Amino acid sequence: MNLNLISIADLSSEEILAILDRADKLKARRNDAACRSILAGKSLATIFEKPSTRTRVSLEVAMTDLGGHALYLSSKDIQLGRGETIADTARVLSRLVHGIAARVYDHSTVEELARHATVPVINSLSDFEHPCQILADLMTMRERFGHLEGLKVAWVGDGNNVCNSTILAAALMGMEMRVASPPGYGPDRKILDQADSLGGGTVIVVTDPVKAARGADVVETDTWVSMGDEAEAAKRVEAFGRYQVNADLLRHASDDVIVMHCLPAHRGQEITDDVMDGPRSAILDESENRLHSVKAVLEKLMVR
Repeated sequence: MNLNLISIADLSSEEILAILDRADKLKARRNDAACRSILAGKSLATIFEKPSTRTRVSLEVAMTDLGGHALYLSSKDIQLGRGETIADTARVLSRLVHGIAARVYDHSTVEELARHATVPVINSLSDFEHPCQILADLMTMRERFGHLEGLKVAWVGDGNNVCNSTILAAALMGMEMRVASPPGYGPDRKILDQADSLGGGTVIVVTDPVKAARGADVVETDTWVSMGDEAEAAKRVEAFGRYQVNADLLRHASDDVIVMHCLPAHRGQEITDDVMDGPRSAILDESENRLHSVKAVLEKLMVR
């Protein structure tokens, strides 16, 4: 495994399965006192250019549960790329902490942190990928279905960072993924080419959400207006109008379909209340699994 986790494709399929296996064990053993020594004496710097609920809480609780400490650094606390270069920030933090997790606007920021840090760097979200979220998603899918290979996953909505990482994960894990987005809002071509090179799974891009959802085991969505896209919110809401995950769409999926959303959700836009709160929803399990999956990542990267 690489020193860093910048892309989900930094992991092999075997490494992903090993992380999921460990996450399952850590979830079952959350109250086991022995787990509190795993990262004893270790500190994690968490850099947040973007605000967060699940990412911040999961990282801080994960470090506490494993006996370590997380230090929250907002954009107001440090001068990342402004008063101090990204490279210097990486070098300085490497002398003070045992790992860095960064939630940033620009993917190049976390890449540069990784180039210059001598401690593990974890991408906790960038504008291009969100590998920690996808590990939680895979954990949730496997809990529900018992396997990943062969699952049919429909992504309905914006071809954003979460979609990009899901595409790569589908290719790695032998899944069939269909992405339905309005013209001009589909996934990045570089991601699709990379997925093709990884082999294993298949990824199809369509514009019809019904075609994507037909027979799907998993239907995933995300907000139509991500942080940084607020200036075009009205344009996006109009473009995505027919890409809502609702009861009508789910009728085209498999009988045991589950619905996933990385949150926060804009209820009544990309997903309806009855679906989000209904029996097909795995959203709260998915959210909880952010904690257990990131524990497995932190242990893998920081225990050396």
